[in-house]
Amino acid sequence: MSRRWFITGGTPGNFGMAFAEAALETGDRVVLTSRRPQELTIWAAQYGDRVLVVPVELTDADQVQDAVRAAEEHFGGIDVLVNCAGRGWYGSIEGMDESAMRAMFELNFFAVLSVTRAVLPGMRARGSGWIVNVSSVAGLVSAPGFGYYSATKFAIEAITDALYDEVAPHGISVLTVEPGAFRTNAYTGFSSEPINEPILDYHDMLEQVRAVFVGMDGVQPGDPCRGARAVIAAMAQDPPPRKLVLGNSGYDAVITSLEKALADLRKNETLSRSADFPI
Repeated sequence: MSRRWFITGGTPGNFGMAFAEAALETGDRVVLTSRRPQELTIWAAQYGDRVLVVPVELTDADQVQDAVRAAEEHFGGIDVLVNCAGRGWYGSIEGMDESAMRAMFELNFFAVLSVTRAVLPGMRARGSGWIVNVSSVAGLVSAPGFGYYSATKFAIEAITDALYDEVAPHGISVLTVEPGAFRTNAYTGFSSEPINEPILDYHDMLEQVRAVFVGMDGVQPGDPCRGARAVIAAMAQDPPPRKLVLGNSGYDAVITSLEKALADLRKNETLSRSADFPI
């Protein structure tokens, strides 16, 4: 039987669309959320009743509940949830505008919780389902200028790890996906956005950060369609992985970071073990 997907972040040129098309390739059915559903009208029409586009502001918990209810009523349930929507702002830890920082957490973290909590009751009732949370390589490797974005993704990593063990007894599988640099619209607009940083000491650092992302826009090595297909392949493994890093550069960066962290821990093993009461 075909699976019923609920995918957030239905913006043309981004990962949500890639997941939707990959699911449709396998014969599945898709509910795709979007803040601008009119942009998806022509795309959705080619799939007929296999696609439902639902307008929703993901930071509005009531709209999220309505969207999940509409999906369940339309297809009879949700088998796979892909939390894909998100956005990154850059700025220093000291100087980043607090409203921007909080807005990033609302979308990248709290909205993910809202959608997940709305979908889980139906999955528990059926005793099956998949939760796929799209984090980022930045959720495993933080970088200067993107500390708050990384923090939202580190939070996704933590909550998804706990969720994995909480829902496994109920027949629900969980996967964290960490894409590296993929050719989506994520970097579009960086060149025209002014650096909103009140502390001049950080301007040079942020200029370098912006230059890197502007230079990569449109030439990122990752293919979103191949990435989405890799996720579906991982879900079919027995057993499936708990985490899946996507892309060569992302994989290398994560492995390097973890190896350095492990070496540092082992270097200070004696100090770590000295902190307990003497036996």
